[in-house]
Amino acid sequence: MWEQIRSNKTRSVWLTIGIGAILLLIGYFIGWYFFANGIGGLTIALVIWGIMNLVAVFQGDNILLSISKARKIKKADYPRLYNIVEEMQIAAGLEKTPDIYIIDDPALNAFATGRDPKRASVAITSGLLQKLNRDELQGVIGHEIAHIKNRDVLLMVMCGILLGSIVMLSWFASRALIFGSAPRSRSSNSSSGGGGLIIIVAIVLMILAPLAAQLIYFAISRKREYLADASSALYTRYPEGLASALEKLAASTHEVRAANKATAPMFIINPFRQKGRAAANLTSTHPPISERIRILRSMTGASFSNYEQAYDNLHRAQHGGILPASALAATGTAEIRAPRPEPVDPYRERIERRRETTEALWQANDYKTITCINCGTRLRIPPRLQNSVVRCPHCGSVNRT
Repeated sequence: MWEQIRSNKTRSVWLTIGIGAILLLIGYFIGWYFFANGIGGLTIALVIWGIMNLVAVFQGDNILLSISKARKIKKADYPRLYNIVEEMQIAAGLEKTPDIYIIDDPALNAFATGRDPKRASVAITSGLLQKLNRDELQGVIGHEIAHIKNRDVLLMVMCGILLGSIVMLSWFASRALIFGSAPRSRSSNSSSGGGGLIIIVAIVLMILAPLAAQLIYFAISRKREYLADASSALYTRYPEGLASALEKLAASTHEVRAANKATAPMFIINPFRQKGRAAANLTSTHPPISERIRILRSMTGASFSNYEQAYDNLHRAQHGGILPASALAATGTAEIRAPRPEPVDPYRERIERRRETTEALWQANDYKTITCINCGTRLRIPPRLQNSVVRCPHCGSVNRT
């Protein structure tokens, strides 16, 4: 498995260089157009690339968590969720339990981010926590822990930040070309012969560069989802848990409100969908959901080799293997465990999951809890409330905050 991680790092470097090269090309043509000097624009783009890489490495995870409106929780806020994350951390062999964040959103989704396994985080939507049972939630957490274990998270953060830079730079450059005027020195050079062709190339590049960068980004995401699914099956010893979770995620009609094109590939399934409809089977950011489910449900064991065999059977070996040889050789065999017993009262369990999630959100948003001195009602006090007393809505008693 270490060979696969090393390979991930190598590919990460080259893919990041590829996206960076697109950024430098845009900078060159912008410099040529506005300053009559491509080297000047190239230098500016190089500086931007360097700054954005530093931002991505040291603050990229915080930026993405902030964009997603994720709130960090403590173990006491949601013991059941922490227990599942700790189980998957032990199964994956990570040194440190990732920080856990909750996104207050009815959509069913999750993602992992971070610079490395020691500084990693897992973010889960409140909708997912309320809808999934323990086996299903464990499958999703195992998938995200696998992204951390396989060193996918830093690459996704860096590519997301660089993609955002390319989109912004292309947008400003295109607006300047449309509404602005070129400097006289550049205009005089254009009349000498090849200037018009260069302008056309620059315009085409500014239009196609964001698309090319997104295609690279999506290719990174699609390829690694299979390995994360296989790893989740291995960690949980129960492929049906993730398969059932993916089924529920795909059937959800809610899209993640805070998601954007740069963060979409980080989620376990594509966060975008047509309003009021379930997720489409074919998406640009992820492999087909139905295919992922069929592979997991075709597994006869819980090892990587079982996943590889299920993938080959589905595709009839037309596309070759999907997992690296080093990963296949590292695990051997693993039997599928039995599912956990069904709860005696499923309705009560769903209510309990909703209560736990709501409690965690209150704590994450720094709400204070007090108990009414008369009737015992628990009152939630917003963190910015200025009043020192609160009247109980049930019995009318006045309580001090």
